[in-house]
Amino acid sequence: MREKIKEFFAYGEKVEGYDVRVVNEREARAGAGLLFAFGIIALFNSVALGHVLFTKYFITFFTLDFLIRVINPSYAPSLLIGRFFVRNQKPEYVGATQKRFAWGLGLLLAIPMFYTLVIHFQPTPIKVFICVLCLLLLISESAFSICVGCMIYNFVYKEKATNCPGGACEIRRIDKIQTFNTGQKIIAIVFSILITYGIYSFLVKVENKTFFMQKISLMMMSDAELKALEEKQYQKELKEFENDDF
Repeated sequence: MREKIKEFFAYGEKVEGYDVRVVNEREARAGAGLLFAFGIIALFNSVALGHVLFTKYFITFFTLDFLIRVINPSYAPSLLIGRFFVRNQKPEYVGATQKRFAWGLGLLLAIPMFYTLVIHFQPTPIKVFICVLCLLLLISESAFSICVGCMIYNFVYKEKATNCPGGACEIRRIDKIQTFNTGQKIIAIVFSILITYGIYSFLVKVENKTFFMQKISLMMMSDAELKALEEKQYQKELKEFENDDF
């Protein structure tokens, strides 16, 4: 019985050929992708449409999921669902220690979100930013296999992590297929600028129907745009006042 309890709290799995306990990066990426998809739905439901019920359910699930990940990832719901989808793919084993550290950081972000957006609903642009930060960390893991928490782990601890996603912890040369020629650089930069401008235009120029979307839009406007907005509002109020006189 004692051995079973000890094995339950032993973090990660023992796999032949690895000196450290590991987790399957493929199911971790699948789980991150699932959370990102539902997180985007939750964010736009609350910020753009003003519907917060789905967001509360999602943040509750997110917090519970990361709590289980930190205790024992073998029972985390998102990882188990991810395992189902990648069960026919060859596992990619990564060190469990740095993944636990990364998921611990995710839990630290989730706890204040859970309190301020579920238990005691007080959304602000700062709290929305924390939600967006979580989504950025999820997409970086799911789409690019970049574990930001694993990078932070190497700065915090003297004993460097091994077996990171994509071999990022090991020193190696970049292959030719991973480099950019001049044309590829131009295409990547131009489309990055276009995507950034598109997101900016959506946040600033699309009609906002919720208080928080309006606040976020105002925060992103330049001084000239704010002045023009104030002038437009002044002219509107002046016209309404003149019409009332008649």
